[in-house]
Amino acid sequence: MDRTSFEKNVIAMNKIPGIFLLVIVTGLIIMPVTATDQYLGGSPQLTAYVAGISEFSQGQDASIPIVIQNSGTNTAKFTGKGTVPMDDLPTTAKLVKAGLSSGMAPVTIKTDPQNVGDLTSPSVTTVLFRVKITEDATSGEYQLPLTVQYKYLSNSYNVQPSSNTVAPVYNDMTTVIPVTIRIKPAVRVDVVNVTSENLITGTEGYIDLTLRNSGPGDGTAATVILQRNGQSPIIPSDGSVFIGNFPQGQTVSCRYEVSVTNDAEPQQTNPVDVKVTYTNSEGKIVDSRVETVGVPVGGKLGFVVTSQPATISPGESKVIEVEYKNTGSITAHKAQARITVVEPFDSADTMAYLGDVAPGQTVTGKYTISANKNAASATHQLDTNVRYRDAFDNSLITDTVGAPVEVLPAKQGNPLLPVAALLVVLAIIGVGAYVMKQRR
Repeated sequence: MDRTSFEKNVIAMNKIPGIFLLVIVTGLIIMPVTATDQYLGGSPQLTAYVAGISEFSQGQDASIPIVIQNSGTNTAKFTGKGTVPMDDLPTTAKLVKAGLSSGMAPVTIKTDPQNVGDLTSPSVTTVLFRVKITEDATSGEYQLPLTVQYKYLSNSYNVQPSSNTVAPVYNDMTTVIPVTIRIKPAVRVDVVNVTSENLITGTEGYIDLTLRNSGPGDGTAATVILQRNGQSPIIPSDGSVFIGNFPQGQTVSCRYEVSVTNDAEPQQTNPVDVKVTYTNSEGKIVDSRVETVGVPVGGKLGFVVTSQPATISPGESKVIEVEYKNTGSITAHKAQARITVVEPFDSADTMAYLGDVAPGQTVTGKYTISANKNAASATHQLDTNVRYRDAFDNSLITDTVGAPVEVLPAKQGNPLLPVAALLVVLAIIGVGAYVMKQRR
C-alpha cells in the first residue's frame, strides 16, 4: 500500500466516532419521551359538609362555612413508551362553581354562587355563605342543596399516529350535595305591648311590657332583662324581672323602674332593649335574641298662667288670684306655687298651696301684695314657678313663667270739692251767727 492510500484510510477511521455520536444525538431528539405515566378511568368525587357549629336560631343572621372535599381516585395507570404526559388528571375538578339554595328549609340565602377554581384530589376548600333564618322557623334538621358545577378530563388521544400533540376531552358535570343544618329550639321574645307611666324628661317613671314566647323552645328559670339601647335617654334603674318557666306561647307582664335624662326630646319615642336569660332543654343558660322596642317619653312637666292680669291701685294692698294650668303629662303631687315680687310691689305672702294637679287641670293661687303709692300705671310680669313631687316622691321645680299684674292709674280728686266744702263751712258759720243774734 502506498503512502497516499494509507493516509486516506487513517482519516476515514478517525471520522467514524464523530458520525456515530451525531447519529445518537439525533435519535434522542427525534425519539418521544419514554416511560411517562398516564391515568385513565378516574373522576372527581366531591362531598360537602358544614364546618364547625351547624345549629342556628330563629331570626338569626349567620355565616355558614361549607367544606367541599375532592377524594376521587384513578382506576387505571399506564406507563408506556412514547406516551405524551397530560396537563390535567381525570380526578381534578376544574373551574368549580358552588351555589347554595334553601330548598325546603326556612332559610334565605344572601350569597350568590361562588367560583372556587380547580380542586385536585385529594384536597379540600371552604366556601362561606351568608344566610338569614326566618323569624317563624320551627326547630329541626333541614337539608340545604349545594349545587357544584365543574369540568374534568374524561379522555385524551393523539391527534395523529406517532404525533406529540394530545387532544384532551373534558366533560361538564353538575352535582347537588345536601348540606345539613339544625334549627335549635329556643325562646324568642315578642313584645306584644309597651306602655309608660310618669315617664317624662328629667325624671323617673315606669315601663310596662307584655311579652310572649313566640319561639319553638321552652325556657326555665327565666329572667326578662331590660337594658339601655346605646345612648338612649331611657336608663333602667332595675332591669331584671324573674318570671320562672317561660314555655312556648306563654305571655307575661313585667314592670320596670327607669329614669330619663334631661336631654331627652319631649314627645318622642326612645329605644330600649329586651332579652330573656333562661335555661334551655340541654340545661345550658343562654340568652334569647335581643328585641328593641320604642317607649314614648312625655315632655317636661310645666305650668302656664291662664288668668287675666290682676289689678291694683297705687298705695293699695289686696289679695290677687293667679290661675295655673298643668301642661305636662303627669300629675304634680303636693304642688306649691311661689311668686317673686319686685318694685313697685311688696308682699309678705309669696307662697300658695295648689295640692295635686292632674295633667290639663287648672288651679288658683292667692297672694297678698301691695303697690307703692307712687307706682306708675303699667302691666308688670312677676316671676312664678311651681315646686311639686313626682310618683317617686322626688322634689322637682318647673320653669319660671310670668304672672301679669296691672297697676291702675292713681285716683284724681274733683276740683269743685274744696269750693263746696268752703261754702258749707261759711253756711254753717252764717247759721250759727244768726241763731246767736236771735237769742240776744
